[in-house]
Amino acid sequence: MRRTSSDEPLVDLTRYIVEHLVDEPEAVTVTQTEDEGQPVIVIEVEDEDRGAVIGRQGRTIKAIEAVVRAAAGGGPVPVLEVADG
Repeated sequence: MRRTSSDEPLVDLTRYIVEHLVDEPEAVTVTQTEDEGQPVIVIEVEDEDRGAVIGRQGRTIKAIEAVVRAAAGGGPVPVLEVADG
């Protein structure tokens, strides 16, 4: 697994969680962008790992969002987006 660190701890946290959910952790890319002033964390994984990240009825991605929201504290809470393959 890639152990890179960025200046964005919420990106690092998201990457850490996602890498431990998928079969191909080396293919995980997590970046942060902005959309109309709203921070967005974009998660890219292999097509066959998308289901593991999203989960049944979106439960897994909602759980990841809850952890990221808690880690954000009082700061801006990013939206999580799983990119299409």
